[in-house]
Amino acid sequence: MVLLGQNDPVQLLVKVLLGAVAGFLIAFSLPPWGWWPLAFVGLAIFDYLAGDESKTSRFLSGWATGLVWLAMGELWLFDLTSGGYVAVFLIFGAGYGLISLLAGPSDRRLILLPAGVVLFEWFRWSWPFGGVPLATLPMTQVASPLSSVLPLGGALLLVAVTVATGSALRLLAERRYDMVGVVFGAVAVAAIAGALAPTGSVIDTIDVAVVQGGGPQRTRASVCENQAVFDRHREATNTIDRDVDLILWPENVVNPIPDGTPLGGCDDLFFMTEALVDTAALARERGTVFVPGWFHIAQEEFPDYNVNYSTAISADGETLSRYDKVRTVPFGEFVPLRGLIERFSSEVPGRDALPGSGPAVLDADVAQLGISISWEIFFDSRGRAAIRDGGEILINPTNGSSFWLTILQSQQIASSQLRAQETGRFVLQAAPTGFSGIIDPDGNVLERTGIGEQRVLYGTIERREGLTLATRFGAPPMLIAALLAVVIVTARSRLASRSPESI
Repeated sequence: MVLLGQNDPVQLLVKVLLGAVAGFLIAFSLPPWGWWPLAFVGLAIFDYLAGDESKTSRFLSGWATGLVWLAMGELWLFDLTSGGYVAVFLIFGAGYGLISLLAGPSDRRLILLPAGVVLFEWFRWSWPFGGVPLATLPMTQVASPLSSVLPLGGALLLVAVTVATGSALRLLAERRYDMVGVVFGAVAVAAIAGALAPTGSVIDTIDVAVVQGGGPQRTRASVCENQAVFDRHREATNTIDRDVDLILWPENVVNPIPDGTPLGGCDDLFFMTEALVDTAALARERGTVFVPGWFHIAQEEFPDYNVNYSTAISADGETLSRYDKVRTVPFGEFVPLRGLIERFSSEVPGRDALPGSGPAVLDADVAQLGISISWEIFFDSRGRAAIRDGGEILINPTNGSSFWLTILQSQQIASSQLRAQETGRFVLQAAPTGFSGIIDPDGNVLERTGIGEQRVLYGTIERREGLTLATRFGAPPMLIAALLAVVIVTARSRLASRSPESI
């Protein structure tokens, strides 16, 4: 504990650099690296530095941890907006400095540190513009034994036990074996309770085909390419060599334009009537329920908006149901403060996507399909909504073809794993260029495509019913517990410091 309490510039620099090391370790526990034990080591260092007597040291070292963690975990964002990327890790990195400042040098940080991280992780998943739940702590543990807590308390409980495990490692290094037993014991109780918690029951099984049309990564939407994207997915679908009950296509690969639009500089255009005819014909040809993802200009009543939705089409070509994406992507599908933003940048969508408001489920002949389109899979609230609305399976049609590297795509697979374990459902993820996957209710990735390949994933999956505790109650129990912990422990600490014995 030599570093603690040192205030000279050299020692402060050492502590900040050690905080950066903690951030590197947490980042490398995230997908696509996925070395989950490193998160515990990084959090042990974070906990250690939060015990410094110097408030300046605590804040700066915690900030360094958050800054490096987010800078690495959200590196893909640099390709879209370099300014936004820098703002994310500078501003939100400072949140972890505030948590470290709150925790303080006494044993109270064994409670305040996990509680503080729970509250701040939830905050950045929720604000601004609906939140950005990327590079999150639960993603680091989707393959670890701690993920067994997900059916019990969801992602926020996984945050708490992950931070607590890091604190236990710090106590172990200090040879405080009595406290190690207490903290590890609490973590073990949560993990065992989660493993014993209800996860629903099996109704039946269905055979599914998840279609990835393939193509180059890091491409932007182009009206001249809409027909080619559709054709790649139709070509992949035509390779299906067995009877299946459900065919799932990705988000917005059916991207038609109004009939009669001039060709302009395009060799071919994909028109609305053609899209309606071709999707119905595909369902009839395959003799199964077909779920394609659509994106186009809204109809006459909302001409200034786009719509993003999926439909369930029956084996006879009739549209059974439709789900419009509820949680749209800030700066991708809608522009917050558009009038202000457009003064500084022309590289924003010309139209916002019109958010949906209906139940998060597609009624189909073969199953009730809970649905989270693309971005929605990162939000536990959307997964809960899909299952509480009657979803027996959770589907995630998505489109990550424009993103640089594979960091975001890997984190989306991890989010599908989180939602699978939280809800006790199979998750089917379909992307045009990767990653597509089939995930079981234990969070195991049974099948996954590579980036850019054209491939169909097959699986026999369970239709399931029943609610986990996490699905039933959501985030409020953990938020209330964390907030009460912070208020009570902080109040007791202040009272103790003012008592006559402390003078």
